[in-house]
Amino acid sequence: MVSPTEMAANSKGPRLWPEPLLAVTDGAVDREALSALAGTSLLNPRQLDRRTVTAIAQLAALLESRNVEMDKPLDGKIAITAFFEASTRTRLSFESAVLRLDGKVLSVPDGQVTGIAKGESIADIGEMFNTYGDVVIMRHPDTDSLEQISKNLHRPLINAGNGSGHHPTQALIDWYALLKWRPDLSRVICPAEKQIHIGIIGTPGSMRTVKSFLRLALMFSGSVKKITIISELADPVGLDLTEPIEESPIEIDITNDVQSVLPQLDVVYMNSIAFLGDSYRNLDARYQLDCDSDLKPGAVILHPLARNQELSVELDETDHNLYFAQAAGAVFVRQAILASILDRLDRISGIKSV
Repeated sequence: MVSPTEMAANSKGPRLWPEPLLAVTDGAVDREALSALAGTSLLNPRQLDRRTVTAIAQLAALLESRNVEMDKPLDGKIAITAFFEASTRTRLSFESAVLRLDGKVLSVPDGQVTGIAKGESIADIGEMFNTYGDVVIMRHPDTDSLEQISKNLHRPLINAGNGSGHHPTQALIDWYALLKWRPDLSRVICPAEKQIHIGIIGTPGSMRTVKSFLRLALMFSGSVKKITIISELADPVGLDLTEPIEESPIEIDITNDVQSVLPQLDVVYMNSIAFLGDSYRNLDARYQLDCDSDLKPGAVILHPLARNQELSVELDETDHNLYFAQAAGAVFVRQAILASILDRLDRISGIKSV
């Protein structure tokens, strides 16, 4: 039988093993924090806190380190994956997460195969979903789609990306990768030499993955010593992030000069596109990274993928490439989220509580 860690292996870039993260708590998981998610929806990262983010990562590490498929924790549960916007990794990793835990999937891979093509409202579709499944995982190009479907939907809803809004599960995957890469970041008191300077290339106000990643980064004061936002816009943050940035004790800078700051960064987080109105816009060419970029020795790059020209394939074979290992952890994070929201933690054997 193939082990979970072999299943998750990335073919290029460093491997990230779950055991060092589990060792921080002697293999224990914050079950109380996870149990609080039972029956809830996950729409926006502001619903989370550092404790919950760390607990999800702990459970994901446990799921990755051992084979729990025989426990069949999602047996009898049906997940609806409703993707009204194109997706490869998010939809397939969610469906893999459900199926590997013995749940079942009803999939809407394209909004045009639904009543939307005939003018049906998202609210009415939500009403129908109540009778079809136990949890709804939705991606939609309209930022207000979550509000619309929630008018009638009474099942837990997981936001898999809503226009220029948020992508909370992707941010959890991002932080799972970082916590495996440097487990000391999960400690409330992180040693000074392990604290990190994060650079975010993009426009958080209009890039949902960047926005959600930054939201979670702001929760890790004491582990994140500085955040530098690198953008062509003078004000790239947007209203949704202004208050949490102002309240954060973390030092935050904004610059448009990627070359001057790049050698200082421990982590570079980037995405390829910003969602502006009803279309996408790619990053400017000056923000592209390749093997000639002046990256700090030991620095790592995160990217939610898919990529365009901003991230050269030359970097795939280097130790800077954390983005493939980041993607490899997606199934386990989404399994942890689903098991918690669907209140099936009791069916997973071997959970040791903190």
